[in-house]
Amino acid sequence: MKIYLDTCCLNRPFDDQSQERIRLETEAVMIILARLSRKEWIWLGSQVWEIEINRAPDMEQHSRLNRIAGFIGQSVEIGQKELKRAGELEKFGFVGFDAVHLACAESGGTDVFLSTDDRLLKRAKRLSKKIRVKVMNPLDWLQEMI
Repeated sequence: MKIYLDTCCLNRPFDDQSQERIRLETEAVMIILARLSRKEWIWLGSQVWEIEINRAPDMEQHSRLNRIAGFIGQSVEIGQKELKRAGELEKFGFVGFDAVHLACAESGGTDVFLSTDDRLLKRAKRLSKKIRVKVMNPLDWLQEMI
Protein backbone atom coordinates (compact mmCIF):
# COMPACT_ATOMS: atom_id res chain seq x y z
CA MET A 1 0.00 0.00 0.00
CA LYS A 2 1.45 3.34 -1.12
CA ILE A 3 0.26 6.43 0.74
CA TYR A 4 0.80 10.09 -0.13
CA LEU A 5 0.29 12.51 2.76
CA ASP A 6 0.09 16.18 1.90
CA THR A 7 1.68 18.68 4.25
CA CYS A 8 -1.69 19.55 5.82
CA CYS A 9 -1.63 16.07 7.38
CA LEU A 10 1.78 16.55 8.92
CA ASN A 11 0.88 20.00 10.14
CA ARG A 12 -2.28 18.68 11.86
CA PRO A 13 -0.45 17.96 15.16
CA PHE A 14 0.61 21.64 15.26
CA ASP A 15 -3.00 22.85 14.94
CA ASP A 16 -5.20 23.88 17.89
CA GLN A 17 -6.09 20.56 19.52
CA SER A 18 -9.09 21.96 21.41
CA GLN A 19 -11.42 20.89 18.59
CA GLU A 20 -12.40 17.22 18.70
CA ARG A 21 -12.15 16.80 14.93
CA ILE A 22 -8.57 18.09 14.89
CA ARG A 23 -7.59 15.82 17.80
CA LEU A 24 -9.07 12.77 16.02
CA GLU A 25 -7.37 13.64 12.73
CA THR A 26 -4.10 14.12 14.61
CA GLU A 27 -4.45 10.66 16.16
CA ALA A 28 -5.18 9.15 12.74
CA VAL A 29 -2.12 10.84 11.24
CA MET A 30 0.03 9.60 14.13
CA ILE A 31 -1.21 6.01 13.67
CA ILE A 32 -0.54 6.22 9.92
CA LEU A 33 2.95 7.62 10.53
CA ALA A 34 3.69 4.82 13.02
CA ARG A 35 2.72 2.20 10.45
CA LEU A 36 4.78 3.96 7.80
CA SER A 37 7.79 4.03 10.12
CA ARG A 38 7.38 0.26 10.67
CA LYS A 39 7.29 -0.12 6.87
CA GLU A 40 3.81 -1.68 6.93
CA TRP A 41 2.92 0.79 4.21
CA ILE A 42 5.08 2.81 1.80
CA TRP A 43 5.10 6.57 2.16
CA LEU A 44 5.29 8.26 -1.21
CA GLY A 45 6.57 11.81 -1.05
CA SER A 46 7.77 14.35 -3.58
CA GLN A 47 9.94 17.39 -4.09
CA VAL A 48 6.87 19.49 -3.27
CA TRP A 49 7.28 18.27 0.28
CA GLU A 50 10.81 19.60 0.49
CA ILE A 51 9.73 22.98 -0.84
CA GLU A 52 6.84 23.28 1.60
CA ILE A 53 8.88 22.11 4.59
CA ASN A 54 11.56 24.68 3.80
CA ARG A 55 8.86 27.37 3.80
CA ALA A 56 7.66 26.52 7.34
CA PRO A 57 7.82 29.82 9.24
CA ASP A 58 8.51 28.30 12.66
CA MET A 59 11.99 26.76 13.01
CA GLU A 60 10.81 24.15 15.53
CA GLN A 61 8.02 23.10 13.18
CA HIS A 62 10.48 23.07 10.28
CA SER A 63 12.79 20.78 12.25
CA ARG A 64 9.97 18.40 13.26
CA LEU A 65 8.66 18.18 9.70
CA ASN A 66 12.15 17.38 8.44
CA ARG A 67 12.50 14.55 10.98
CA ILE A 68 9.08 13.13 10.07
CA ALA A 69 9.88 13.39 6.35
CA GLY A 70 12.80 11.07 7.00
CA PHE A 71 10.28 8.21 6.90
CA ILE A 72 9.38 8.88 3.25
CA GLY A 73 10.03 5.60 1.46
CA GLN A 74 9.86 6.82 -2.13
CA SER A 75 9.95 10.28 -3.63
CA VAL A 76 8.71 11.66 -6.92
CA GLU A 77 10.79 14.34 -8.59
CA ILE A 78 8.91 17.16 -10.25
CA GLY A 79 9.48 16.83 -13.98
CA GLN A 80 7.75 18.01 -17.13
CA LYS A 81 5.13 15.26 -16.85
CA GLU A 82 4.18 16.34 -13.32
CA LEU A 83 4.16 20.04 -14.20
CA LYS A 84 1.94 19.41 -17.22
CA ARG A 85 -0.49 17.37 -15.14
CA ALA A 86 -0.43 20.00 -12.37
CA GLY A 87 -1.45 22.58 -15.00
CA GLU A 88 -4.39 20.38 -16.01
CA LEU A 89 -5.39 19.96 -12.36
CA GLU A 90 -5.24 23.73 -11.85
CA LYS A 91 -7.77 24.10 -14.66
CA PHE A 92 -10.08 21.88 -12.58
CA GLY A 93 -9.64 24.28 -9.65
CA PHE A 94 -6.85 22.67 -7.62
CA VAL A 95 -4.56 25.48 -6.51
CA GLY A 96 -0.76 25.76 -6.54
CA PHE A 97 0.95 23.17 -4.36
CA ASP A 98 -2.24 21.07 -4.16
CA ALA A 99 -2.16 20.54 -7.92
CA VAL A 100 1.54 19.60 -7.86
CA HIS A 101 1.04 17.26 -4.88
CA LEU A 102 -1.78 15.50 -6.72
CA ALA A 103 0.23 15.28 -9.95
CA CYS A 104 3.16 13.74 -8.08
CA ALA A 105 0.87 11.30 -6.25
CA GLU A 106 -0.62 10.19 -9.57
CA SER A 107 2.81 9.92 -11.16
CA GLY A 108 4.12 7.82 -8.26
CA GLY A 109 1.21 5.39 -8.45
CA THR A 110 -0.04 5.99 -4.94
CA ASP A 111 -3.06 4.05 -3.67
CA VAL A 112 -4.42 6.97 -1.66
CA PHE A 113 -3.72 10.69 -1.26
CA LEU A 114 -4.48 11.88 2.28
CA SER A 115 -5.28 15.45 3.24
CA THR A 116 -7.04 17.35 6.01
CA ASP A 117 -7.77 20.29 3.68
CA ASP A 118 -11.57 20.42 3.41
CA ARG A 119 -11.54 22.51 0.25
CA LEU A 120 -9.20 20.07 -1.52
CA LEU A 121 -11.21 17.06 -0.28
CA LYS A 122 -14.53 18.50 -1.52
CA ARG A 123 -13.08 19.40 -4.90
CA ALA A 124 -11.45 15.96 -5.26
CA LYS A 125 -14.72 14.23 -4.42
CA ARG A 126 -16.61 16.32 -6.95
CA LEU A 127 -13.95 15.72 -9.62
CA SER A 128 -13.09 12.10 -8.76
CA LYS A 129 -13.49 11.01 -12.38
CA LYS A 130 -10.94 13.58 -13.56
CA ILE A 131 -8.20 12.69 -11.09
CA ARG A 132 -6.26 9.43 -11.09
CA VAL A 133 -5.89 8.91 -7.37
CA LYS A 134 -8.25 8.28 -4.47
CA VAL A 135 -8.29 11.35 -2.18
CA MET A 136 -9.44 11.02 1.43
CA ASN A 137 -9.27 12.49 4.89
CA PRO A 138 -6.77 10.44 7.00
CA LEU A 139 -9.35 9.70 9.73
CA ASP A 140 -11.96 8.46 7.25
CA TRP A 141 -9.37 6.40 5.40
CA LEU A 142 -7.96 4.83 8.56
CA GLN A 143 -11.47 3.90 9.76
CA GLU A 144 -12.07 2.29 6.37
CA MET A 145 -8.76 0.37 6.58
CA ILE A 146 -9.34 -0.89 10.13
